[in-house]
Amino acid sequence: MLKYLVNLYVGSKVFEGGLDKIKAEGNLGEDFESEFNVNKDQMKIAGYFEAVGSIFLFLSFLGKTFTRVGTFLINAVLGVAILKHLRAGHGYEGSKKALGLFGLNTLSFLGTFRK
Repeated sequence: MLKYLVNLYVGSKVFEGGLDKIKAEGNLGEDFESEFNVNKDQMKIAGYFEAVGSIFLFLSFLGKTFTRVGTFLINAVLGVAILKHLRAGHGYEGSKKALGLFGLNTLSFLGTFRK
């Protein structure tokens, strides 16, 4: 039961960010481009990965495969986000949220290999 709640938590947090990236309204696209050296198309692709991965996490109660696919898609984006934050000079404080979600997501992924 706890693993599904963790999946819902991670999925909801990442889904919101994914939708923001897909919309790319206002200063968000410009901020990403200047701060992280990511253009709008790359940002939208990351948003789609996050949104689709979140949907897989929402459906994780249907089977382990949903959890595995969802965590893979989301961790791919979170891993790049962590590196981009570190390269931009934000350090631990800037990447703290991504690191926390990455850790929870990795634990959820590893939990799918238990009997």
